[in-house]
Amino acid sequence: MNKISLPQESENLKEFWQLKNLGNINNHTINLIKLQGEFEWHSHDNEDKLFMVVDGILELHFRDKVVTLHPNECIIVPKGVENKPVGKDEVTLMLFEPNRAL
Repeated sequence: MNKISLPQESENLKEFWQLKNLGNINNHTINLIKLQGEFEWHSHDNEDKLFMVVDGILELHFRDKVVTLHPNECIIVPKGVENKPVGKDEVTLMLFEPNRAL
């Protein structure tokens, strides 16, 4: 049991679009990712997804609206909902996702 410093982990994350596993809880993986620019339109057919902004500002585009998230804000995207994450500047996110190893 070690504490996790999100600002420190964010600072140490140098590569864009690469997941850093912070740990697992129950049947979920907690990942950190740094992004900049636009990701493609996509949806997750089998799981909901939580996006939490650690640093920067994230625009999460949906087909009918755009939700802007600032540090310490999060959103849960239900499974099957198309979305496109956009970071006009550098953004660090914490993601909660089903553990793929199970």
